[in-house]
Amino acid sequence: MTTIQVFDPALCCSTGVCGVEVDQQLVGFSADVDWAKQNGADIQRFNLAQEPLVFAENTVVKSFLERSGAEALPLILIDGEVALAGRYPNRAELARWCAITLIADKVKSSCCSGSSC
Repeated sequence: MTTIQVFDPALCCSTGVCGVEVDQQLVGFSADVDWAKQNGADIQRFNLAQEPLVFAENTVVKSFLERSGAEALPLILIDGEVALAGRYPNRAELARWCAITLIADKVKSSCCSGSSC
C-alpha cells in the first residue's frame, strides 16, 4: 500500500478558502486529494502551524527543513521518501503514484483491488 504524506507550510486551513484571498492552487490540490482518496489513495496531510511536532519527529522532514527552510514547503513523501518539494502535485502525479488509471472521464484504480492505496 502506497502512503503519500503532504507536509504543508503554516496555513490556517488546508483548503485554501479561508483568509482574505482564496488560494486557487490549494483549492485545486484539496479537490485532487479528495478525488484520489475516493479512488483508494492513502494520503495524509500535516500543517506546520497546527502539527509542528509531526514535522519535528519525522527525520526526513526535519532534515529537509534544516536544509531548505519552511519556505521550501510543501514537501511530499511517498512511503517515507521525498517525491516532490516546493509545489503541490497535480492530479496526474497523484494518480501515477497511487496507480489510479485516468481513462477519459472515468477512473479505474489498479493498485488496490478492494483495499486502500
